[in-house]
Amino acid sequence: MIILASKSPRRKQLLSMMGLEFTVQTADIDETMDPSQAPAHEAAAVSARKAEKIAAQHPQDVIVSADTIVVIDGNILGKPKEEQDAARMLRLLSGRTHTVCTGLTVHANGRANTQVVETSVTFRDLSDAEIAAYIETGEPMDKAGAYGIQGYGSMFVSHLDGDYFCVMGLPVCTLAGMLRAAGVRILGQI
Repeated sequence: MIILASKSPRRKQLLSMMGLEFTVQTADIDETMDPSQAPAHEAAAVSARKAEKIAAQHPQDVIVSADTIVVIDGNILGKPKEEQDAARMLRLLSGRTHTVCTGLTVHANGRANTQVVETSVTFRDLSDAEIAAYIETGEPMDKAGAYGIQGYGSMFVSHLDGDYFCVMGLPVCTLAGMLRAAGVRILGQI
């Protein structure tokens, strides 16, 4: 059985899109990141901790976990704490290029495989009125960097270099390869 160690509706949607049957069990872990480490390293570490927590309870199952962060000027932008924090993040991203890092872990057969996928995203210039209207939708409040590329936030992205699904929170091409390496059949094939 595959267990998705995430409550993210976007990750559930993407795993379903891959044609996989799975259950969801969230991993309640400390997601604090070490600012002295590289952001990509920290996304990978959080993803691995999520998988390890669930694998300890379900050692015979395949565990899929992920952690997505937004990085600009070497700083990690997590989920906004409140609307003012979302506005601050969106102003910081406005007219600039940032990096989205998704740490991805597949734990199967007693072993964990963790990889990081990075994508560069460029925002067009945003007005204060656009930022305020976007925040009013509620969409930015549960997303790293205060935006969702699959929703209204897509109107801010002028250029993307890399994996679109990484920005959504689950890089499906990389995940498919990791699952095949773990012996999981995808589309009837290994």
